[in-house]
Amino acid sequence: MEQLAVLTNRKKKSAVRLTRNSKIIKTILAAIQEKKGEHIVSLDLRKINEAVSDFFIICEASSQPQVRAIAEHVEDRVKESCGENPYRHEGYSNLQWVLIDYVNVVVHVMLPENRKFYRLEEMWSDASVENHED
Repeated sequence: MEQLAVLTNRKKKSAVRLTRNSKIIKTILAAIQEKKGEHIVSLDLRKINEAVSDFFIICEASSQPQVRAIAEHVEDRVKESCGENPYRHEGYSNLQWVLIDYVNVVVHVMLPENRKFYRLEEMWSDASVENHED
C-alpha cells in the first residue's frame, strides 16, 4: 500500500476542478487505450470529502513490461499534450502497481492480481464509476 501512502503527503490543488471531459483525463484514457490497457475505469471522487483527488483512473496490464509501457506512455502523452509532469510517481521498481499522481487525477496501472487484492473500486464505492472499454 505504499502507493496509497504517497497520496496523503501532498496538497490538493483546489483551484482547478476537473471534469470527465478535461483534457488531461481524455489524454490519459487515450494513452492507456493506445497501449492496450484493460478494464479501464474512472472514479469521480469530487463529492467525497475525504478523497485525495478529483478522479482515479484505474486499468490493468497483463504483464510487468506492459505496466511500464502504459505508465510511461501516459506520462509522455500528458507532458506532450497538456504540458504537465506528474507531481509524483511510484511503483516503477516493482512494476506490480504504478501510481502516477497528477494531484487532481491519479492513475493506477495494475497487474490483475494486485487490482483484485487492493480493490480500489470497493474502497471508493461512493464514487461514480465510468467504464472506458473500446
